[in-house]
Amino acid sequence: MSRASLDKKPREVAEMFDGVARGYDRTNSVLTLGYDRRWREMTRRVLDAQPGERILDLAAGTGVSTAAFARGGAWCVAADFSVGMLSSGASRDVPKVAADAMRLPFADDSFDAVTVVFGIRNFFDTEAALREMRRVVKPGGRLLVCEFSQPRFKPFRKVFYWGMKRVAPTIAKVVSSNPEAYRYLGESIKDWHSQRGLAEIVAKAGWGEVEWMNLTFGVVALHRARKS
Repeated sequence: MSRASLDKKPREVAEMFDGVARGYDRTNSVLTLGYDRRWREMTRRVLDAQPGERILDLAAGTGVSTAAFARGGAWCVAADFSVGMLSSGASRDVPKVAADAMRLPFADDSFDAVTVVFGIRNFFDTEAALREMRRVVKPGGRLLVCEFSQPRFKPFRKVFYWGMKRVAPTIAKVVSSNPEAYRYLGESIKDWHSQRGLAEIVAKAGWGEVEWMNLTFGVVALHRARKS
């Protein structure tokens, strides 16, 4: 599978990410001019994981964010349904679990927080996944989502979408193990919800205290919420 369709069938998405696993983190840094590291660092700061907390990092890929969250002493597990991505992050010393976001292999009320960093856009059913995340988080626990969004300034938004559609696949031909997958990247970003649209889905899934913060003019947004 060279790329998934916008139907986001789980098998297609998993196979696509297995195909881009080699060199995935490097490709992301090249395509975002290094901004991916800034966005992940801001996510880490907002999460503010405390020593002894249990954190589920869902759609964790190679575990780069999971390892960052764990630096402060929290116990963090990387979960992803792409075994290829988890294998590519084998050098990162965090627990790793192959898991489907729709049917998480964890008991109710297991975690203090759940995070999704550049992954929720690829879920087959966003609301259902958010409900499943809520199930495994303790009462009062936190949700934090970092994802591409809609830039606020309309002319910049058009340039951004054009770049993701035309420029990103061209660069990916040089640095990625599966360049065709980056056409899906651009299409899925343009097809994704606005900041408010995602916030409404989070609330509909049963989370409370939903709010968001734009990063880099709204290219990326952080959404956070609590389980009441």
